[in-house]
Amino acid sequence: MADYEIPEPEPKEIDEKLSIELRHLADNAVLTGKPYNDEQCENCRYFLEPYKDISYCWHQKLRILVGADWWCQWWDAIPEEG
Repeated sequence: MADYEIPEPEPKEIDEKLSIELRHLADNAVLTGKPYNDEQCENCRYFLEPYKDISYCWHQKLRILVGADWWCQWWDAIPEEG
């Protein structure tokens, strides 16, 4: 067991496929890693856990993990309670 070496990680075919799919999704969504003025995922109604740095976006056209500082064209303000 002492001679066993962990192999270098290499992307598998599924990783490359998912990377391409996510790149198309990001391109189509105008998904960026930076806020747009005061708009960012953290203060968007679709950001599931606004107290976290990374959370799930439940917008029907995304449905992926996003960063709190990110922004996309489907940003929507959190509705006022009342």
